[in-house]
Amino acid sequence: MARVLLLVPSATYRVADFLEGARTLGVDVVIGGDESPVMGETMGNRALQVTLDDPEAAAAAIVAHDAVAPLDAVLAVDDRGAIAAAAASSRLGLRHNPPDAVAATRDKLVMRARLGAAEVAQPAYATVAAGAGPDEIAAVARSVGLPCVVKPRTLSASQGVVRADTAAEAVTVVERVRRIAACATGDEDAALLLERFVPGPEVAVEGLLDDGELTVLAVFDKPDPLDGPTFEETIYVTPSRLARADVDAVSAATAAACRALGLVQGPVHAEVRVTEGRASVIEVAARTIGGLCARTLTFATGRTLEQLVIAQALGWDLGSMRRRRGASGVFMLPIPRAGILEGVDGRELAARVPGVTDVQITIPVGRPVEPVPEGSRYLGFVFARGETPQDVEAALRRARTLLDIRISAPGFSSPT
Repeated sequence: MARVLLLVPSATYRVADFLEGARTLGVDVVIGGDESPVMGETMGNRALQVTLDDPEAAAAAIVAHDAVAPLDAVLAVDDRGAIAAAAASSRLGLRHNPPDAVAATRDKLVMRARLGAAEVAQPAYATVAAGAGPDEIAAVARSVGLPCVVKPRTLSASQGVVRADTAAEAVTVVERVRRIAACATGDEDAALLLERFVPGPEVAVEGLLDDGELTVLAVFDKPDPLDGPTFEETIYVTPSRLARADVDAVSAATAAACRALGLVQGPVHAEVRVTEGRASVIEVAARTIGGLCARTLTFATGRTLEQLVIAQALGWDLGSMRRRRGASGVFMLPIPRAGILEGVDGRELAARVPGVTDVQITIPVGRPVEPVPEGSRYLGFVFARGETPQDVEAALRRARTLLDIRISAPGFSSPT
């Protein structure tokens, strides 16, 4: 039986789908993580403690484990662990991306430099050093072009991403983003990235690389405009309603970005903006789509995205990678305000909306919640399927109106 090591951060809720994918394929699984809650009591000896934020130490631990119980693939479930998975796979001679290519996707400045060197279309950008004062920040913003978007170099899920429309506003936004980045990473001296805001619709691309060749599995529309000042995402729907030429431009830009970064193997998730037929690459990640959004994808063979990723890492025949007929989508439920989650009412009603296939609330009641850009999580996910993207979008919007999200003030929980 083939054996796969899954590197799993403690904050993820994606492990169940990967475990189910492995079970369906008849693949044995070892879970690797840096906190004991990740392992789960049911994993027994099929658990490996590794330090995900120290790729070299993690790779050494994985190689040592392989000497006792050989592995056939090493996969990272989320961004954390991706570099470690690549490093370990490289040492073990397994299918992998070059570790430095994966590292480039984890640092937005390195990613921008590599895309620029390869002349891949992307936003104009510059950096602001930690010690930069108001005059310098304003000058950088003007040089990049206004409006601009301020980003931490290493955060994801729209955390710390804020638009500034003027040079004066850029100064205020930079200070805010500095606080967010310092709180999230503990690094108070990290430089920030300023990018010229790219107008136009944004889409998400899900793909799979095999020996450097990209197969685009799905292009998701984001029908709610992402124009700022913050960039929390809501609805994803596939197939895209963009013109065929625009979809082709998006696919070509994503493939070019993968080549520029040096990615050659495994899943790719990219964010691309389309402006008058020009596709500009916003982000590229060496992983699958985040959260539970992969549940929107089922393929003609009946396989899930997780099954495809596991099978491809093992070098198995994937069969058809054509997406199942029809349209599908997800509503990622943003956190409306900071506080304590008291509950989400109306889930049963939302689940009965025609076309809706599931409603999942992923943050437990009683937990503190914080919206983007300070936060990086969503309350949950609503899934739908239909004949057309319009049908799916309508079902998702209808379901959202039936959900009543109750959040109390921070530090206060009303009596039950």
